[in-house]
Amino acid sequence: MNNRFKSIILQKTGASSLEEKEVIQSLWSGYGQIIRVALKGSSLKSVVVKNVQLPQQKNHPRGWNSNIGHQRKLKSYQVETHWYKEYSTKSKARLPECFAIEPLENEVLIVLEDLDEVGYSLRKQTVNWQEIEACLEWLAKFHASYLEQNPKGLWQIGTYWHLETRPQELEVLNDVALKKAATALDHKLNNCKYKTIVHGDAKLANFCFSKDGKVAGVDFQYVGGGCGMKDVAYFVGSCLQEKECERLESKILDTYFNHLHKALGKRNIELENEWRDLYYVAWADFHRFLKGWSPGHWKINSYSERVAKQVIKNV
Repeated sequence: MNNRFKSIILQKTGASSLEEKEVIQSLWSGYGQIIRVALKGSSLKSVVVKNVQLPQQKNHPRGWNSNIGHQRKLKSYQVETHWYKEYSTKSKARLPECFAIEPLENEVLIVLEDLDEVGYSLRKQTVNWQEIEACLEWLAKFHASYLEQNPKGLWQIGTYWHLETRPQELEVLNDVALKKAATALDHKLNNCKYKTIVHGDAKLANFCFSKDGKVAGVDFQYVGGGCGMKDVAYFVGSCLQEKECERLESKILDTYFNHLHKALGKRNIELENEWRDLYYVAWADFHRFLKGWSPGHWKINSYSERVAKQVIKNV
């Protein structure tokens, strides 16, 4: 980390000194690191620093090296910085406080609250029903916070897989019926009456758990406008095998909408009816992306195939 960024961290946290304690993770395709920084002389014991560094060489883990991918990634970091500047404090769902954002030439510094230090220290690879419900409640609160708001400065269409930004994956898609239906699926999702701001990458790995069962969400590179079902379908697919996806389908939707109405302070049946139908469209839309992006992916299963075929018949 450069000295300019170190001085910013000291200034914003009131610390007298700092130490780069550990690299939490490297960013996708070599775009920088997320680092835990220990502080001395501050009320904060530590902060999490996202140091985005724009690479000279683009190295995508799955071989998708292209200018389209590079520009999408650049915009994602611009979106995330704007999100923390203009939107994050309005969230009813728990997420890290942002202490500083600082651009410098081809780097960006984002200084965030260390969620581990405030009780959200657990990460899960498998979840029970109570933990699933906690994440569904988080999504409901998040969506309620931004219902019918214009995503100005964010992705106009949220999520990292939406059709407009994924022409290469569509081009190589071998599922002819799904390929033909792709535009119709995209149109149906993007033209719903009720829109919110979606997280856009609401996988299990982006939730931090506390010992008392609460959750906080992280990673806001793909926040933008859209139907909340895109987050819900994507989250469910990230943590459940196909049998559970099917078996718990009704329970998942009932639970999410109960929390959504509670967060809104009133029951909006018209929204619920619209979004319940769009859950399956959202599932089929992500399935379309996945089959083009990584045809051998573990999430491609018979449940997703059945959902997609049924949805294609109805669009």
